[in-house]
Amino acid sequence: MTISRLAALPLLLATLLGSMAVAPLHAQNVPAVRGENSEMPPPRAWRNLDPAQREVLMPLRDQWDSMPPRKQARMLKRSEHWVTLPPEKREEVRQRIARWQSMTPQERQRTRANQLEFQRLPPAERNRLHSTFEHFQQLPPQQRDELIRQWRALPPGQRMKWLKQSGHGGPPPRPSRP
Repeated sequence: MTISRLAALPLLLATLLGSMAVAPLHAQNVPAVRGENSEMPPPRAWRNLDPAQREVLMPLRDQWDSMPPRKQARMLKRSEHWVTLPPEKREEVRQRIARWQSMTPQERQRTRANQLEFQRLPPAERNRLHSTFEHFQQLPPQQRDELIRQWRALPPGQRMKWLKQSGHGGPPPRPSRP
C-alpha cells in the first residue's frame, strides 16, 4: 500500500480515540455549569434509591454516599437514559467504558484533546471524517490492522509530509506536559 491509501488514517485514528471519549458514568468529574436558576440538588443516600436505580448504578455503590449531590443527580439522569437503550447499544457503551478504564491517564488526556479538536472542526470536515471512520470500520479486521501497522511504521517525517500534502496541516495537538 502507498501513503495515499493511508490518506485518512491519522485523522481516523484521532477520531477512533475521540469516539472513546465517551467516558464512563463514574469517570467524569466535570463540574456542572452554574446558571442563574441552578440549585444544589439534595444528596441522595444509596438506601433511598429505588431498586431499579440501584441495579443500574451498582458499580458506584461504594462511592455513592460520598459523591457530591450534583454528580449524584448527573448519574441518576444517565441511569434513566440507560434503561431506554436497546441491549446492543448498552453492550457498545459497556465496551467503551471498559476501554476507557483500561487507558492510562495520559491516554485519557490525549483522547479528550483529540475529541475537543474534532469538535472544533467545521461540520463538513467532521462529516467527512465520520464517513471515513465508517468506511474504515467496514474493512475486514486484517485490512484495518495492516493500515494501522503501515501508518505506525512510517517515520515521523513522512507522516508530517503526508499530513501537509493532504491538507491536514499536522497531527492532532498533544497535551502539554506540566
